[in-house]
Amino acid sequence: MNSPVTADQQTAGKTIAQEVTTVLVNDIVTGVLPQGSKISEPDLSRRYQVGRGPLREAILRLEGMGLVVRAAHIGARVVTLTPADLSDIFSLREALEGMAARLAAESMSQHELDDLEQLLDKHADYLHRHDGQEYIEQQGEYDFHYRVIQGSDNQRLIQSLCNELYHLVRLYRHSSGRKGRPEQALDEHRMILKALQDRDGELAEMLMRRHIARSRKAIEQALGSGLA
Repeated sequence: MNSPVTADQQTAGKTIAQEVTTVLVNDIVTGVLPQGSKISEPDLSRRYQVGRGPLREAILRLEGMGLVVRAAHIGARVVTLTPADLSDIFSLREALEGMAARLAAESMSQHELDDLEQLLDKHADYLHRHDGQEYIEQQGEYDFHYRVIQGSDNQRLIQSLCNELYHLVRLYRHSSGRKGRPEQALDEHRMILKALQDRDGELAEMLMRRHIARSRKAIEQALGSGLA
């Protein structure tokens, strides 16, 4: 399914390249642009109805996110994820997000914590009304992990996790098609939230690390990687 970038999508303060990046990220994560597929600027320019300049800038951003790779004599392609990549990404994520949770326990305002609790209530409602996959695919401001990372108030962590690892994690989630852990994941999120509300950074870090380790194991099993 093609996803042309329309004028309505060009909201204030965003460039065309940013809008193209957003659309391309979503299409890579959801498999519209399959892993390993060739990145052809002429084809993508026609498909998304954008000029080559903004498209080229968007592709460079995707390279920075690790979603597009470039090889000599081959050109640019959508990344193909491997079991080794999964191990590396989740090991790094476990360490960094654990740290983010510890810092968030100290720095998140009461208003932010209240918003986070409301977010989990909405997620619980989604699980009630849908098959669970919608919960897994939440992103951006609607993603629990994103909120906690932002709550760390550490710009280096935010850059590393939200701009570099975040979309690769989303790609793994979607590729695995896992549906067996949404309820358990929500329960674990509530436990992390309780630690944040109690301002217990040590517990928040431990719970986050354990939660990510379980998520990694579930994805490994779904992908049949044999790493666990």
